[in-house]
Amino acid sequence: MDQLPWLAQHPDLGRAITEAKGEIDPLSRLATATRLAGFRRDFTLTNRLDRLAAPALRMIHDGDAPQTGLRPLRMALLSSHSVDHLLPAIRVAGLQRGLALSLQVAPYGLYRQALLGDDPELSAFAPQMVVLSLDAHDAPLQLPLEASQEQVDAAVTGRVEELRLLWRRARQRFAAQVVQQTLMPADPPLFGAFEALVPAAPHTVIERLNAAIRQAAREDGVLLLDLAWQAAQGGYGDGLAEPVRWHQAKQLVSPNLAPLYGDHLARIAAASVGLSRKCLVLDLDNTLWGGVVGDDGLEGIQLGQGSPGGEAFLAFQRYAALLARRGIILAVCSKNDPAVAEAAFEHTEMALQRSDIAAFVANWEDKASNLRRIAQMLGIGLDSLVFVDDNPAEREIIRRELPEVAVPELPDDVAHYPARLAAAGYFEAVSFTTDDAARGRNYALNAARELALSQATDMEGYLRSLTMVLHVSPIGPAERARCTQLINKTNQFNLTTRRYSEAEVARIADSAGALALAFRLRDKFGDNGLISVVLARPDPELNDDELLIDSWLMSCRVLGRQVESAVLEVLGRAARQAGYRALVGQYRRTERNAMVAEHYPNLGFEQHPLVHDSEPDASYWRYDLGKPFSTRHFIEVIQP
Repeated sequence: MDQLPWLAQHPDLGRAITEAKGEIDPLSRLATATRLAGFRRDFTLTNRLDRLAAPALRMIHDGDAPQTGLRPLRMALLSSHSVDHLLPAIRVAGLQRGLALSLQVAPYGLYRQALLGDDPELSAFAPQMVVLSLDAHDAPLQLPLEASQEQVDAAVTGRVEELRLLWRRARQRFAAQVVQQTLMPADPPLFGAFEALVPAAPHTVIERLNAAIRQAAREDGVLLLDLAWQAAQGGYGDGLAEPVRWHQAKQLVSPNLAPLYGDHLARIAAASVGLSRKCLVLDLDNTLWGGVVGDDGLEGIQLGQGSPGGEAFLAFQRYAALLARRGIILAVCSKNDPAVAEAAFEHTEMALQRSDIAAFVANWEDKASNLRRIAQMLGIGLDSLVFVDDNPAEREIIRRELPEVAVPELPDDVAHYPARLAAAGYFEAVSFTTDDAARGRNYALNAARELALSQATDMEGYLRSLTMVLHVSPIGPAERARCTQLINKTNQFNLTTRRYSEAEVARIADSAGALALAFRLRDKFGDNGLISVVLARPDPELNDDELLIDSWLMSCRVLGRQVESAVLEVLGRAARQAGYRALVGQYRRTERNAMVAEHYPNLGFEQHPLVHDSEPDASYWRYDLGKPFSTRHFIEVIQP
């Protein structure tokens, strides 16, 4: 089975790994392993990459390594089947997804004891993510074949309640994000095609149990590693619950399928800390339609009903449009005459409209420069982009020139483009909100705002003309998922870049004396959605009447509109009302947040001598709430 087909094929990956072993510096070997993890690989090559990266990964998690560009994450695997053979693949997939994973495996089959009891190793490890990797052999529901639907439902409910207890325990002990693996049927069907009509038939019970697990996970904020769904799509072939492997070694996942399993888990982990991609950049000719519009003319391109090829291009457009509806930003990067390229969107069979495209760049320049331009236009990093181009040469150039950009390897037939893009998992989601659905439209509206700004001669008049309204709310259950998403994705306007799971956000928001606020901004062009989050809490290093601003972040699309001044007023008044006399802001310098280095002094904070030994790169700033606010803005604030 061809694994990870969206990754490019290396001419000789084994030799490249061997050469990398000669590098003396562990961090250099890690950088090479991270780059090579982006190529197609099997079980053996994956294990070799893991050994190459291992010394530096240990340094990262021991705190002995400088900035590497990888996000450290501690993951505990609590399983009822053997997972040791999967660990290298999980770590290497983590590198490819931007993570430096540290893994802890509880003793085989003792997942209940690890969470419900006092496992000192797990407590010392303090996982940020807990994966319950379970199988259908574990604690099967003891039901007679003639059991009624009511009896099956009762047994399923009891099993799911046990899982929910484990989920709650993981959150209470570690504030960890929980990932639950769905169950693979352990035995062949008994009734043939009639299986689904017998309530207590083995496959029927597993299907009912998985459905209940999915429902409970949705209600409890638990993520799914949905092996049952992946298997139903044919993603694992016959590599799951293979009887020989199970009887020999209690392996649910065949070693040959370890790279795929590792990638499926790593993409969920990456998405949970904000490392999913958020912009799909599309070529035009022979990607969105067949032919070259500049040569063939509008009526000569292949698109729409009437031919298999035209229908395939239309299907790909429809898939891209669906991605836009769930919040993925769409952009165009094409070597083309701009007027001709835009005119193609008037074709009667086009599923994508010009208004769906937030950034449209068509010219005769190299595509690497144009991708940089698109990222700048949208105010996002290159590591947010996925570039789809039918031309293998263009794909190779972008991989070489812009390694931050994801460039999927594509099949020869466009009919397979949607499945290949979906299989790559670049846009893995851990939540879906109304803000997500509106994201693409918001970026398009921001272009209108930028145009209005470029035409303005009076900045104060421009800001007044926006008629901005800032809505403020405490971070409750309804806001938690979107706030967590913003916390984990925002890099530039982020004073501390702390990353929190939804459970950790809830813990801070619900703690005594804390303030957790969400800010949404509307203007005359439309709704910007959630644009800022502030988490403030008491800290033992501060006086009782001082409140630490643990996290303050803001979407870069509202920069320059004085939002930070309005946010400070809201936070200051709330802190004053809660009995605090001062705010203490922390700035933790990173590779990407230099733009806010002067944020606190610009707002009137004064340098604070407080120093935490564990954070030598942090500076602290104090704002006396006894003085009147000196901030100025043109924003109406609405609070409950």
